[in-house]
Amino acid sequence: MEKNIPYKTYLEESEMPKQWYNVRADMKNKPAPLLNPGTHQPMTAEELSGVFCEELVKQELDNDTAYIDIPQEILDFYKMYRPSPLVRAYCLEKVLDTPAKIYYKFEGNNTSGSHKLNSAIAQAYYAKKQGLKGVTTETGAGQWGTALSMACAYLGLDCKVFMVKVSYEQKPFRREVMRTYGASVTPSPSETTEVGRKILAAHPGTTGSLGCAISEAVEVATHTEGYRYVLGSVLNQVLLHQSIIGLESKAAFDKLGVKPDIIIGCAGGGSNLGGLISPFMGQKLRGEADYRIIAVEPASCPSFTRGKYAYDFCDTGMVCPLAKMYTLGSGFIPSANHAGGLRYHGMSSTLSQLYDDKLMEAVSVEQTAVFEAAQKFARIEGILPAPESSHAIRVAIDEALKCKETGEEKTILFGLTGTGYFDMVAYQKFNDGEMTDYIPTDEELQKSFAGLPVID
Repeated sequence: MEKNIPYKTYLEESEMPKQWYNVRADMKNKPAPLLNPGTHQPMTAEELSGVFCEELVKQELDNDTAYIDIPQEILDFYKMYRPSPLVRAYCLEKVLDTPAKIYYKFEGNNTSGSHKLNSAIAQAYYAKKQGLKGVTTETGAGQWGTALSMACAYLGLDCKVFMVKVSYEQKPFRREVMRTYGASVTPSPSETTEVGRKILAAHPGTTGSLGCAISEAVEVATHTEGYRYVLGSVLNQVLLHQSIIGLESKAAFDKLGVKPDIIIGCAGGGSNLGGLISPFMGQKLRGEADYRIIAVEPASCPSFTRGKYAYDFCDTGMVCPLAKMYTLGSGFIPSANHAGGLRYHGMSSTLSQLYDDKLMEAVSVEQTAVFEAAQKFARIEGILPAPESSHAIRVAIDEALKCKETGEEKTILFGLTGTGYFDMVAYQKFNDGEMTDYIPTDEELQKSFAGLPVID
């Protein structure tokens, strides 16, 4: 072990960030506004308040305030599982025989098993403060639904979850955790909503997608008095809440006197990646420091690397606002891969703008290579990683091996978003040699792109 660099670095409670950081405040090119799907005009606060909580709408539309105070009630909740550790992967470095220094920010030390609780408690808090009865949401792999059910149970709110059907079937125990916390869980698409019935009619036997589940959750929220819809990724407000990850990471690095060279995060809708990179990206935008930032996505759902930067619906049912983002088309339903949290057809508008401005890079990786990295990491570092996190592990290993070839002593940071204990069906398929890779063809993507809305 290197002198003065511990395996795990924790901040003291008194050192925890007291404010979230809004990276949009430092962006020269702001993310494009959400558009009304009917008029194609920017969505107003009044229009968005029919779907989202009022305080969250303010955060969603705020492009100028760099730091937003974290309410004391949320800080008190955070203290149950935060600050989370920044871990030096000494064992992995040794096995790889690399001169690279590898760190990961571990977000799996809470019952939800992931970083999602950081935003779930914030959104539930604002719903409770507004006097609402409950909230609706979607979930892919189940981390977000679990986190929100925990937050709602803590605050005494009702929670209705629409879970992507393939995950609902593959991960019954994740579903049961949500139910244990009091949430109702419906496989999506379902026959319980109008939009669900339409999707099933158009795609019989579909395994679902996050876009489908979002449509159903929004329909129920907007048709049920006292409810609002909350989202676990993609939105500006979510990246804001998740900035606690990057703020803690940077504070821990500063405490160690270390600066990362490469920052790597898995990318589905953008919550983990955006949260991890925010303060480092802020420094980059302000010209204070430079970092190489890499987004890692599945080859089966490659919105950054093969998508189009265009306005698109955020959901398959086309009832949500239009967002300008890297997208595969709202009608794209990815293969039933095992990284359920990365199966969204589009990417956060904030991250899409940063990527388009070439302030970060993106790579796609195939599923079997991801699970090879996950298995290696579990055997060496002792943590069973979530499939989503394992995308970042794959590329962190690849970058460390490049350092071995060149002799460069790069410092690498990646986000370990959570644990994979509810993902054993996926691990079983990998261990049994039954896991396959799926990459959409250009023809499939073109068919999906043809459905993109035309914006004047």
